[in-house]
Amino acid sequence: MIINFITIFPDFVESFTSFGLIKKAIRNNIIKLNIIPLSDYSTDNQNRVDDKPYGGGPGMLLRYEPIKKAMDSLGNNAYNIYLSPQGKKINKEVICNFLNMPEITLICGRYEGIDQRIIDNHIDEEISIGDYVISGGEIAAMVVLEALVRRIPGVPEDIESILSESFENGILDYPQFSRPETINGLSVPEVLLNGNHEEIRRWRRKMSLGITQSKRPDLLKNVKLTKEDDKLLKEYVDEQKKK
Repeated sequence: MIINFITIFPDFVESFTSFGLIKKAIRNNIIKLNIIPLSDYSTDNQNRVDDKPYGGGPGMLLRYEPIKKAMDSLGNNAYNIYLSPQGKKINKEVICNFLNMPEITLICGRYEGIDQRIIDNHIDEEISIGDYVISGGEIAAMVVLEALVRRIPGVPEDIESILSESFENGILDYPQFSRPETINGLSVPEVLLNGNHEEIRRWRRKMSLGITQSKRPDLLKNVKLTKEDDKLLKEYVDEQKKK
C-alpha cells in the first residue's frame, strides 16, 4: 500500500514515522510512505506556498498551484483525502474502507486551510478527527495513518489484541489489570484470578456493556444485544447500585 503525505512540515511527519508499527510496516515493505514537501512545488522565489485570501480576513491560505503540482507529481492513481474539520468524522468503518485502496494521499492544510478549488475539484473525501480545530492537518493525518497501519495484515504481531479493542464490536473495551495482584490496598477482581475462562468471558462482556452504557450510551443504539447481553447489563446496573 502506498501512502503519500503532502505537507509544509515534512520533518514533523518524518519523525512520527520512525516509531512503532509504522516504522515496522515501512521496514518490512508492507507500506511505502512518500512525504512530499509542499515548498518543492512553490512558484515563488522565496518558496512560499501561502497567500492572503481574497475578500480579506485574518490569516493565510495554502495556494492552489503548489498543491496541484504536488498531487500531479504522484500521478493520478491515489485516493485524495483532505484533513478538515468540515469532513466526515473518522471511525472504524472509514479506516477499513481505506484498507481496500492501493494508494492514498493525505493533504495537510495549515493556517486558514487550502484553496477551495482544490477541495471542489481534486479531493475525493474530507476527513475530520473531531469537532475541534488544531493548527494543521499533519497531526490529523498521523491519526489516520496510525489507525490504518495497525489494521494491515502482517503489521501487528497479535491481531487478536487489535480485534478485541474498543469499538471493534461496537462497544468499549473491558478493564485490564496486570501485576502485582494487590497494590496500595487495591486488588485485581477475583474473577480474573480463578482460571475459569467462561466466568472471565462473561465478566469481560458484562463490563464492556456496562462501561459503554455509562460512558457512551449512543454506541449501544447500533449494537444488537443478545438475551445474555441484556442479562449481563442488568447485572452490571444492579452491582453499581450496591456500591
